[in-house]
Parts: sequence; structure tokens; C-alpha cells
Amino acid sequence: MEYLSKQRYDEIAAELRHLIDEVYPKVKDDLAEARAQGDLSENAGYREARRIQAKTISRIRFLQKVLEHSRVINPDVLPKDRVCLLSRVVFTNLTTNTRMEFEIVSPHEMDLEAGKISLKSPIGAALMGKKVGEIAEAQIPSGTLRLRIESIQTPSQVAII
Repeated sequence: MEYLSKQRYDEIAAELRHLIDEVYPKVKDDLAEARAQGDLSENAGYREARRIQAKTISRIRFLQKVLEHSRVINPDVLPKDRVCLLSRVVFTNLTTNTRMEFEIVSPHEMDLEAGKISLKSPIGAALMGKKVGEIAEAQIPSGTLRLRIESIQTPSQVAII
């Protein structure tokens, strides 16, 4: 079971609808057109159309499984005093004295450029359940990171300091 924000759930559902309603019918038409060109053994267009069809079907099945095994998180029931899914956490790396800020999200929402890390990543897993002022230790390939939690912002935008 995966938990997703309402926004991400809707994005995945929209992508799935787009693939089923628009992309796949076009792929089928392209495949039929390539098939009509004759000898399939020497038809590069046909092989390419089959590859695109397989890729599209694979993506559709993947998204269907994600939605089937996902639930939308109700932010109102999440704890406000500790790090949890959808929390925005400001923490300090005590080794380098570097301050960082990330939102803890499901693996399907992870986007480092947008400041979103997976709860299954070493840092995300170490931060989960911690309170402001506590030290989390994250095991990473280069050693152990000691992270002090400076603040937690919940999805409802209430800051805990």
C-alpha cells in the first residue's frame, strides 16, 4: 500500500486517462498503418510501432497498479508534532553544519529538484517520526549522517518550531 497526496493521485489518474483515451488509439492506428505497408520482416516502421505499443501498454499497466494499490492521504489526520508523510522538514547536517529543507513524500512523488524526498530514502526514513530538536541518524553509503530537526511544517501549513 502506497499513500499519495491528492495532487499526485490526480496527476497519475490524468496521465492514465490521457494514455488510454488519446495515446493508445493513435498507437493502434500507427501500427495498423505500418502493418498495411507489406512485408513485416523488413518493415522498420512496423517494428517501431510495436515497440511504442508495448511501451504504452506497459506504462498503462504500471499506472493502473499504482492507483489500485494507493490511497489518498487525509492531511488532517497526520500528526502535527512529528515528521510524517507530507511534512516539510528543515534540518541541519551536524557534520557539515549545512541546513536543508525537504518535503517527505511517497516514492511516486519523489523529486529532488522540487525538494521532495522519499520516505523510503535513507534520510527520509531516518527523519520519520522525529520531533523538533531531535537528532536523526541516516545510514548512507559514505557513512552516517547526523541530522538535527529544526522545524516541521505540516500539510495544513501550520509551523511547529
